[in-house]
Amino acid sequence: MATGIVVHPRVLSRHPEISEEDVVAALKNAVAIVNRTYDPPDIYAAAGADRKGRMLEVLGVEMDDGRFLVYHAMKLTAKMGRELGLG
Repeated sequence: MATGIVVHPRVLSRHPEISEEDVVAALKNAVAIVNRTYDPPDIYAAAGADRKGRMLEVLGVEMDDGRFLVYHAMKLTAKMGRELGLG
């Protein structure tokens, strides 16, 4: 995946209970990652534990410079869990 992680400010404003560090931790601790597209840009869905142990779902896109832009993060939903094969 990407070399750096950028969290869009919209994520933090919509979900003030989630910090940038939580999003980064969730990606680093991802237990499932799925590429949602097979044409550029590569859009990924992932789920992982944040710094507090909460499972978060994360959506993001790999940018041309190699960084990963997260544009969605929140508590893992059942729907996303199924998409990621987590039951």
